[in-house]
Amino acid sequence: MMEFKKKNIIAVIGQGSNCSQKILALAEEVGKEIAKRDGIVICGGLKGVMEAVCRGAKQENGLTIGVIPGTQKSDANKFVDIPIVTGIGEARNSIIVRTADAVIAVGGKYGTLSEISFSLAFNKPVIGLNTWENIEGIIYRDSPVEAVEEAFNKKK
Repeated sequence: MMEFKKKNIIAVIGQGSNCSQKILALAEEVGKEIAKRDGIVICGGLKGVMEAVCRGAKQENGLTIGVIPGTQKSDANKFVDIPIVTGIGEARNSIIVRTADAVIAVGGKYGTLSEISFSLAFNKPVIGLNTWENIEGIIYRDSPVEAVEEAFNKKK
């Protein structure tokens, strides 16, 4: 019988468009760090932070899952290995968070804030990297390495 080793699934959430180069670079580094630890990235699968984190993970031969809000696999960014097509719009944020062992928020606007809220409501660890400030329950970190280490240490 083949032994199965459960891998850590880390959600990375953040802004989908009009991101600064700083935020994109942070997200890409987060993706690399997750893959280096043999974790799996799950995200919304589109552009911005989602594409950057997937690109970083792929640079380290990591596995990426994109939970797509629309109805077409082709909506996924080119670095998504497994697109999950939902057709449920932003409600897919709940699926991303429920699937994850821990959540890393990189930058973000109101969509990210909704995912942070779901995470805290579902008792999932949330690590913040240049994201919404002064939210009780977020563990704030200053670098991608620190954020990913925290995610792997705090997973539920």
